[in-house]
Amino acid sequence: MASLVQGVYVMERDRQWNRHGHDARAPAWWRFFHFEVREVLVDAADSSIFGAVYAFQPPWHLLDPAAAAAASAPHYVVAFRGTITKKASASRDLALDLQLVRNGLDRTSRFHAAMRTVHAVVAAAGHQHHHRVWLAGHSLGSAISTLAAKSMARAGVALPTFLFNAPFPSAPVERIGDRRVRQGVRIANSFVTAAAATLLHHGSGGGGYDAFAALARWVPNVFVNPGDPISAEYVGYFDHRKKMEDIGAGAVGRLATRNSVKDLLLGIGTAGGCEPLHLFPSAVLTVNRGASPDFKAAHGIHQWWRPDLALECAAHYY
Repeated sequence: MASLVQGVYVMERDRQWNRHGHDARAPAWWRFFHFEVREVLVDAADSSIFGAVYAFQPPWHLLDPAAAAAASAPHYVVAFRGTITKKASASRDLALDLQLVRNGLDRTSRFHAAMRTVHAVVAAAGHQHHHRVWLAGHSLGSAISTLAAKSMARAGVALPTFLFNAPFPSAPVERIGDRRVRQGVRIANSFVTAAAATLLHHGSGGGGYDAFAALARWVPNVFVNPGDPISAEYVGYFDHRKKMEDIGAGAVGRLATRNSVKDLLLGIGTAGGCEPLHLFPSAVLTVNRGASPDFKAAHGIHQWWRPDLALECAAHYY
């Protein structure tokens, strides 16, 4: 999945460098895994390539329906790249990053184009095979994948989703060195968030809970690096939920886990049926515990196909 996302990055770089035909470097990233590109997604605002629809074309020895690979493989993968800081795409990508922080990504033309494509691919796969449509993204592309997957999950279609270095726009508590201080900050924040949610949503009924719980059957695969300030908070987010249960404050933790103080104050709460982008009911969290000397290594997509990964994996269910 990481390589298919990389294929989108390289397609955009091929476009910027006018590499075509035999000079194009992108096809190697999907042909090795027996995929072909069915559609390229182009942002109308700057003509940049931001996504692609891949179709799985297995070799003959994988076509046997009894084969495990055939039974578990996707029919289609819709992949989205993250921010590219090159001149031809930086302006648009950085503007979208700002919209992400403001919780406005769902109102952008790039997301609307992505959502139309996901709907079309799911329709093409058919109702019985929607689980064979997978979503994947890195950084900004993870945010687009998240929005699309949540929208589909609310409609009763849970798509397998792979989120690499997904943004978690929050205070960098995970960067605090002392574990006890981190826990204290998170516990205090949970009680403040729960109190604010109770106050601002008082009398609004259980709609916020229902909207969040409705996503629980969607279990994305979230890949993060503790050295990446953009995605590291997911480590503490899920660990803290268990900690709140352990200290007997599970109800407070469950209320806090579907709200954030910033979004409550901005009026973006679950009582309105729309939870903040970075809050997940359930997930399979994979953490790269390997050495990351700098931000580029900790946040980059390339870390996820290294042969020497030191990974920790845990499932978290709401």
